[in-house]
Amino acid sequence: MRVRPERFRTPDGCYEADTCEPLRQAARAGELTLCALARGTYPGRPLPRGRLPEVKSVGYWDAAREQRWGLPWHRNEGIELTFLLRGRLDFGIGGSNYRLSRGALTITRPWQRHRIGRPNVGPSRLAWLILDVGVRRPNQPWTWPPWLVLSPADLDRLTHLLRHCEQPVWRGDREIEGCFERLGEAVATDRDGSSLSRLTLHINELFVCLRELLERREPRLDASLSSSLRTVQLFLDGLSEQAGEAWTLEKMAAQCGLGRSRFAHYCRQTTNLSPMEYLTLCRLRLAQRLLREQPQLGILDVSLRCGFQSAQYFATVFRKQFGCTPSAHRRQVHACSSRNSRGEVPVRSLKSLEK
Repeated sequence: MRVRPERFRTPDGCYEADTCEPLRQAARAGELTLCALARGTYPGRPLPRGRLPEVKSVGYWDAAREQRWGLPWHRNEGIELTFLLRGRLDFGIGGSNYRLSRGALTITRPWQRHRIGRPNVGPSRLAWLILDVGVRRPNQPWTWPPWLVLSPADLDRLTHLLRHCEQPVWRGDREIEGCFERLGEAVATDRDGSSLSRLTLHINELFVCLRELLERREPRLDASLSSSLRTVQLFLDGLSEQAGEAWTLEKMAAQCGLGRSRFAHYCRQTTNLSPMEYLTLCRLRLAQRLLREQPQLGILDVSLRCGFQSAQYFATVFRKQFGCTPSAHRRQVHACSSRNSRGEVPVRSLKSLEK
């Protein structure tokens, strides 16, 4: 029997909970790794009937390359908490847009309109929990699951903080990050409900830590955001403008005053890509921009400016990623521009470029 999404009724109309269909299709196509337990219309392995019924979805995705999809404006029936473990993401809620970086925690109240991606999702590892508190009409009281062990006073305080919190994006601390890491491990190892006890434990732990974070009101910067990590972030932010240089892993690490392994560690935390994968991504983006904006440049000039060793190698890599030659791509983009449509072709697999 077909399962229908939950609905939220207001005097102005009726809203349906999102089904995350773009995520489901991307996982099915092998575009990313999806590890989730879910019920209803959400993607993932099914949670056992009658066990933790308020948990609608819990898990994570791991996208190792740019994606061709995003989650447009939508609503969920429960409280949605997400934590960005690696990479960067665009997040919109209400009338505000945010550029999330590693360690960002988002809090979305039941039926609050939001989106992920602008329009598409980039390389990232995102963890989440959607917990249903029984809200189906405006001003309806929240009903917490009976298996949450927070004291009545703590639950009342948490409810007040969440319902009146106008700050949707916080800097998560080590405790919050640890909770999502342990939730991900429990989801990954679950077999037909074998991890439900651990899920119950870690969700309780997460809400205890969340209450403590909100009580502090002012989000504190995580001590792990060290000066070395910040240096790598700043370097990577500017790499797209220097993608044509003859970078090696050693040179990039030296630019940040770090060894190769430490630099690679921080790079993966920031982008969810290895340094050479991210460099290739920057070069492809630069090539697309030059092909689009400087039609007077020959293909050889474009390839050299983007750091490729030869026009032949550039054409091979370009064709492998986009299914056409650089010249054909330029014609396609200009044809789109003539119809007032501009858009870059997404990168498929970066790992294949290192072979």
